[in-house]
Amino acid sequence: MDLFLITFAALFSVINPLGSVPIFLGLTQGDPKEAKNKTAFWASVNVFIILVISFFIGKIILNFFGISIDVLRIAGGVVICSSGFGLLSGTFSKRRGVNKKVADDAQQRNDIALTPLAIPMMAGPGSMSLLIAMEQDYPELTNKLLIVAAILAVAITVFLVLRSANYLSKLLGASGIVAISRIIGFLVLAIGIQYIINSLLILFKINFQ
Repeated sequence: MDLFLITFAALFSVINPLGSVPIFLGLTQGDPKEAKNKTAFWASVNVFIILVISFFIGKIILNFFGISIDVLRIAGGVVICSSGFGLLSGTFSKRRGVNKKVADDAQQRNDIALTPLAIPMMAGPGSMSLLIAMEQDYPELTNKLLIVAAILAVAITVFLVLRSANYLSKLLGASGIVAISRIIGFLVLAIGIQYIINSLLILFKINFQ
């Protein structure tokens, strides 16, 4: 259960569905409620599929490119820190690669649930690298099932948050969403720094023992 909660908390803070609420509302502006709910559902399904694939075959991709897990952890920590700093500074959407051209184009198409909502906004490099590292750290089948369950729980949370986007926007207001995003940003930044420190310590022990 501890692993489930740790995985859920780490993924939720990196994915930050609350920070995606304003972008979701902008991309679905003018859509009927049923269409918004459908987009929220498929966005959460896409997040789940992308993260599960990253978790199970990420190691194969790393081996193919000759990348060590500790180097990946450092890279993931940098990405996570970047996301956290973006939340703190209010430039998170820009750091997720969702520029105006992409947003405008997405409004013309039906696949906004996949891009930019699912990837790169939520299932981005930070969450992917986190899961690839966890697959290495927890090889037991029981632990893998717990991590998949946590991914599913995060995907369900993403659906509930996006489905309630209009309500959350009215309840919290723009300032409330910004405040929550910045609190989450601080936690994300701390997670990223911890990731980098742990990886550097492991590399130091390997190379100097």
